[in-house]
Amino acid sequence: MKLLVTGGAGFIGSAVVRLAVSRGHEVVNLDALTYAACLDNVADAAKSNLYSFEQADIRDRAALDRIFATHRPDAVMHLAAESHVDRSIDGPSDFIETNITGTFNMLEAARSYWVAQGKPASFRFHHISTDEVFGSLGAEGQFTEETPYDPRSPYSASKAASDHLVRAWAETYGLPVVLTNCSNNYGPFHFPEKLIPVVILNALHGRPIPVYGKGENVRDWLYVEDHADALLLVVEKGVVGRSYNIGGENERRNIDLVRTICAILDKKRPKATPYADQITFVTDRPGHDARYAIDPTRIRDELGWRPSVTVEQGLERTVEWYLDNEAWWQPLLTRAGVGQRLGKA
Repeated sequence: MKLLVTGGAGFIGSAVVRLAVSRGHEVVNLDALTYAACLDNVADAAKSNLYSFEQADIRDRAALDRIFATHRPDAVMHLAAESHVDRSIDGPSDFIETNITGTFNMLEAARSYWVAQGKPASFRFHHISTDEVFGSLGAEGQFTEETPYDPRSPYSASKAASDHLVRAWAETYGLPVVLTNCSNNYGPFHFPEKLIPVVILNALHGRPIPVYGKGENVRDWLYVEDHADALLLVVEKGVVGRSYNIGGENERRNIDLVRTICAILDKKRPKATPYADQITFVTDRPGHDARYAIDPTRIRDELGWRPSVTVEQGLERTVEWYLDNEAWWQPLLTRAGVGQRLGKA
């Protein structure tokens, strides 16, 4: 397939790009190269003649029309988004403009191209979203594809809106779409403002390791390379009009996750005192959802997908990667907002 991947220089998008190229797909990486993007993430893929890059903003409709006309993709994998909840609390407008207006532009550009091509049945618009659109769970239960939407942050509200737009374009215009909602991702090339990289890098630098509230918030952790595998499966074999929840089947309290990372570092980069001594509880984020958990029954039963990596295995790989790739993360620490406490409004 020839895939147009938006946000392909970001964390999840770059994992998709790397895996797609390795499997022989032709990939056009469309990315605006905002603060969280890094072309080093796709350096290996860029060596292939299957890879091409377009620097463009999904808010720029004219640029999107040009890219569709030039590259003539078989499918779109739309990952480009503002994604950090804390930043959405401090500056929601970027999330509204990119995640909602940008998705609208992508849908209209894709629809125009699809119509011009004679509405091929094989075309796909794959919209990648998050489990955060479903809101917050109590101690029991899981999100299914039928769970009502109940977003609690500017970020999750903007992603919920984009999901609704995609479904509307499918119903109104017949655009062949598939949707996925994933749990928390982690792994190599994770931008160093998210929880797991923050824990690793603060630990290594001898700084306090911040944990919101009492660390009792629960997340389902999905290794990013497993997620990329699931996304490619959905764009190739998913049923048009269907949504698929993609989970890691690895629920952990934040405090337990942080302690696991500290224990791995104790083994791999030992020092005089345990890294867990650096854990510091800080004021919680406003509207912090208590628990996310995904029921992955549909993607397992219909497409035969399950995660291959446990959270313990994935964290070992992730810590090892950060220890071995200081040249990647060191320059990113100077980018705006990195290392600062955001989202206290």
